[in-house]
Amino acid sequence: MSDAQPAPFIPDKARTKAYLFWVAVITLVFMAVYPTINWYTDTRAHRYQLYLPFELDIPLVPVFIWAYVSMYALFLMPLFMVSASRMNALGKQLVAGTVLCGIVFLVLPADLGFMREVPEDALYASTFSALFGVDRPHNLMPSLHVVFSCLILFMCREGHHLILRVLLFVWVVLIVASTVLVHQHHLIDALTGLLVTMILRRYIRPAA
Repeated sequence: MSDAQPAPFIPDKARTKAYLFWVAVITLVFMAVYPTINWYTDTRAHRYQLYLPFELDIPLVPVFIWAYVSMYALFLMPLFMVSASRMNALGKQLVAGTVLCGIVFLVLPADLGFMREVPEDALYASTFSALFGVDRPHNLMPSLHVVFSCLILFMCREGHHLILRVLLFVWVVLIVASTVLVHQHHLIDALTGLLVTMILRRYIRPAA
């Protein structure tokens, strides 16, 4: 199969093997980097406020929590939409993105400007409470949520039908917007997350 062709939706042995390998690697790297730096930043005396005052007036839009948490469903998509050769490139991008963002988190420890609030509506309360319970308000810039979402969705789009590519693009826009609208990130976090995505896609490409 040419690398320009879409991957069949039913995974073969090579793709499944590559997928499971990279899931294991990315999980190990992420768990070594993200919670460790988040904990360390929480203990640091000096942290930056990397946002503009007007951003604090951006309202909380609880319904966007579903777009935000939909990122976790993305991790299954490469198994069904990305060929084995592209899977290896995607895995390298995600690992490099985790490490690169981790370095920036250490150099520029930041505080979230938004006051975290749990919506009164029971439909959202438990989801927001669970999110706030496991994720400290640091590790902000660049948004790793944006980096992961964009890298996966853009790789899944390649070679597929136009309608599917459009739907995936809309999905990634909603996820990026949700990082700010559920008050998990600021604008600079999302923008630098997009920048990191562009850099990684420029320099880590599937084999020809």
